[in-house]
Amino acid sequence: MEYVTLNNGVKMPKLGYGVYQTPPEETKRCVTEALEVGYRSIDTAQAYYNEEGVGEAVIGSGIPREEIFLTTKIWITNAGYEKAKASIEESLRKLQTDYVDLLLIHQPFGDYYGSWRAMEEAYRQGKARAIGVSNFYPDRYLDLEHFAEVKPMVNQVETHVFQQQKMAREYMEKHGTQIMSWGPFAEGRNEYFTNPVLKEIGEHHGKSVAQTALRFLLQENVVVIPKSVHRDRMEENYDVFDFTLTPEEMDRIRALDGGKSLFFSHHDPETVEWFMSLL
Repeated sequence: MEYVTLNNGVKMPKLGYGVYQTPPEETKRCVTEALEVGYRSIDTAQAYYNEEGVGEAVIGSGIPREEIFLTTKIWITNAGYEKAKASIEESLRKLQTDYVDLLLIHQPFGDYYGSWRAMEEAYRQGKARAIGVSNFYPDRYLDLEHFAEVKPMVNQVETHVFQQQKMAREYMEKHGTQIMSWGPFAEGRNEYFTNPVLKEIGEHHGKSVAQTALRFLLQENVVVIPKSVHRDRMEENYDVFDFTLTPEEMDRIRALDGGKSLFFSHHDPETVEWFMSLL
């Protein structure tokens, strides 16, 4: 396993397992299998409604808690100091743990400054070993980073070969925030798994398109959390540490970057109105 060291000295696995859209009734089984495969970083969220399954799998695995890196996120309906503070306790209860390794604000909407104060408090109390944000574009990220007492340690954003977040990464690196990818496979959009560049490079190394794409992100120092409910895919996604892409291959994949989201934009008024409708 490869690791990154966050700006507070905490070590985080560069490869983890995500449970976004994993049905609650399937989560325990999926996380159990992921842990058996070798994953030691699990990413969940309040909005996924499967924190309980993650907690049950971790407890049932018999693996010491300190060997597993747990991430969860505060949803926008829990934004604000009081609600966020209560929701953190609820997440810890569901996960059956005294602390999480990484606590994120899921979306840059609502009173996320209040949420951040609650997170700083949880951090100082040892209920979160690291805190950060998710889906914060450079403008919102820089605003929070400038005024926060505890600087964000992670920003989890859409990152894959077609959206490499080059500008956002520049500012994160400048201020010591680690980039973390959600959607490293872009959910297969843009004919991801048949891309000729990824396919050709992968064949050269005896690897799949998915493995090639993950290896690219890892070499770009991006933390990744691929998700699958199938054990064979979990194993395939985990098997990415026995080869290295050449500088030329890295440049070819960098050239695939379109610089735009394949999902949504927080700068789009209709997208913002949709998020506001949840409140």
